Order: sequence, then structure tokens, then C-alpha cells
Amino acid sequence: MSIELTAGGRVSEPMPWLDPRRYWGGIERAVSDVDSPVAVLHLGALRHNTHDMLRRAAGKPIRVASKSIRVRAVIDALLRQPGYAGVLAYSLSEALWLSETVDDIVVGYPTAERGAIARLAADERAASRITLMIDSLEHLDLVDAVTPPERRARIRVCIELDASFRAPALGHVGVRRSPLRTPDEVRALAEAVVARPGFSLVGIMAYEAQIAGQGDDLAGRPAWSAALRAIQRHSWAELRERRAAVVAEVRAVAELEFVNGGGTGSLELTASDDSVTEIAAGSGVFGGHLFDHYRAFTPAPAAAFGLSVVRKPSPELATILGGGWVASGPPGLDRLPLIAWPEGLEMLPREMAGEVQTPVSGAAAASLRLGDRVWLRHTKSGELSERVDAFHVVGDDGVEAVLPTYRGEGQGFV
Repeated sequence: MSIELTAGGRVSEPMPWLDPRRYWGGIERAVSDVDSPVAVLHLGALRHNTHDMLRRAAGKPIRVASKSIRVRAVIDALLRQPGYAGVLAYSLSEALWLSETVDDIVVGYPTAERGAIARLAADERAASRITLMIDSLEHLDLVDAVTPPERRARIRVCIELDASFRAPALGHVGVRRSPLRTPDEVRALAEAVVARPGFSLVGIMAYEAQIAGQGDDLAGRPAWSAALRAIQRHSWAELRERRAAVVAEVRAVAELEFVNGGGTGSLELTASDDSVTEIAAGSGVFGGHLFDHYRAFTPAPAAAFGLSVVRKPSPELATILGGGWVASGPPGLDRLPLIAWPEGLEMLPREMAGEVQTPVSGAAAASLRLGDRVWLRHTKSGELSERVDAFHVVGDDGVEAVLPTYRGEGQGFV
């Protein structure tokens, strides 16, 4: 089954996600006959987020970050929208699978999958569609060790630049990715790639995680939020200058097809960088609750999952089956699912979200009965797809499609 994300059609006023009773109640009614756990995508919210991201990108093409979606039908629907172009995959095996239908895929992380490298090297069509990520000569050595250049298709590669911020009082701010930071370091590797048989240098990537992946308006923490915004301003000024210098150096060595940067949380900023030709983004399409704490934008909560009440430990408590779908990253309350509906529920501090049970309290708990559903939102967008086989797509007329996740198609890549 497929969906269309084109703006237009029947638009409800006000937008339904602004009215919790209408929004969550409507979702529950649409899937009332589906057993829990049930995962839902709201079609109107998906369309809103799809086009709001294009607005924020201000004309820069968006490369779809598949890690943040992991539903092939949604990826395909995004690629049919003008303004979305290509996929940023998270593993080579995934890229090979997607390359059956997608003709422009950048693998966002270096690979050590020898079997997948061998398949890529033996398939000229896939090799013309897939670009590998590198940050050292060892990545080229691994490819050559699997299949020598004279016995394979030419391999496209992209060099990743470290986009993290470093300051004397702060140390390393950002994620630990590429070891390459300076224009000289990146140019040296670029020259080595160009001189190496069997490879083509086609791109540069730099992901500013400390800006794109870090909310700057944290609830109840105004001082820390202000400090984060100051760090992000300094980081952006430093990265913009350094990235431009890196791109200039590499363009003197090779004809680049693309310079990729950013993410959902930095679309506006990254779009303003003239050295960047495209932006990677995907999380904002589903709108995980990680993005509830950004000042620049507020995506609609397009993805949610419903779990059923299975017991009443006391009149003022209810227990739902499951719930411990904790997001990756530093352990903390912000990694737990967020209870969205009914309003007035909270997890118990001494239990929180459990693998097989999650007790809840609050004003709404007393009215919950066995079989009633509680709706939650995952912190991160794509990780929810690893927990369910399919999403029920809810539109104005109820369930309009049932879309398998990667998991539902029998695929698991990490």
C-alpha cells in the first residue's frame, strides 16, 4: 500500500492536532478494532510536517534520513514530493535493499559489512546509486581487500567532516564521528581518494548534531536553555567558516556532486550556509517528542503508539501492557515515551516505563478500565519503527492504509 503526502485535499480547521480531544480521540476510534500494541501515523500531521520542513529548508533539497523513518512507503512518498531528493541510509545492507527502487543513496556511516561490500562491488547498478561514507584511508583499504579495483564496479565515496564544537571551557560538544576537522586534513584525504584506482569522490558531509539534535527550549530549565543557545550560536559561527574552507579545498581537487549537512533541528540554519547544497532530515516527519523543545519549529505529533490497560492495582491506578520503549542516547527521563492521551496521566517514579508493564497514575487513571487504551509518543522518530511491524495510517475517513515497517518487511539492519 502507498500514501500521498501532497498538500491540499480535505484540510480541517483548526488543525486536529491542536485539539487533543479531537485528535487522540479520533485516532482511537479509527483503530478501535485493532489489538494493542498498535502504531499509528496521522496522515494530516504527516502532510503538515512534510511541507513545513520544505518551508524551513528554503529551497535547499532535503535528503531523507531513513534512520528516522524506517517505513519504505513513507520514504517513497517523501521522494515523490518536489524538494525531497535522495536518501541518507544508515547501513550498506539497507542501502542495497533500498537501491532496488531508489537511485540516489548516501550511506551516512562508514561500513565494515564485507558481504554487503562484495554485493555492491559486483552490482554496477547498485554501485552507481550508492555512495559510501569514509573518513580515513582504512575505509578504502577494506573495500579493496574485499574486491580489488580491477574486479569491481567503481565505488562512490563521500568524506565526512567532524562538525562538533570545541572550546577550552567546554571540551568536545557534539557527537564523536569523523576524526577530520581541518581543511588540510580533509584535502589530504580527498587527494588520496582521487589518486586511488576504483573510487570516485562525489561528496562531503558534516552533521552538526549539537545544533540539529539538541533542543534549545527545555521545560523548566530556562538558564540552561539560554546557555545552550549561546553555545549553539558560537558553534554555528565556527562551523560555517570551517566548513566553507573545507569545501573550497576539496572542490579544488574533485568535482563534488553534493555537500550534505544539518538535520531536522537545524533546517533554517543549515539552509543559510552557502557551502551546503542539501540537508539531511527525517525525524521531523514523524515528530517524536524530542522536538517538543525547540524554539524554531513545532512539528505535529504524527506518530504514536497505543497500549491497553490490563489491570487495576488500585482504584486510582491503571497498568498498561508494555511501554518501556526507551530511546537511545544518554539515559534520562527525556528518553522515555511521553504519555499523550488521556490527559492527566503520569508514570510512577519508582517504576516508570517497563518492558511488560507500566503503571500510571493521575486524574485520568481512576476512570480507565480494562481494555482502554493509553496513547504514547516515542522520543525519537525512527526507533518506534523497530518495535512494530506496521503503522496504521489514519486520515479523515479512518484507516486509509497499513504500511509495513522495515521490521514488518523482515528487515533488520543494526
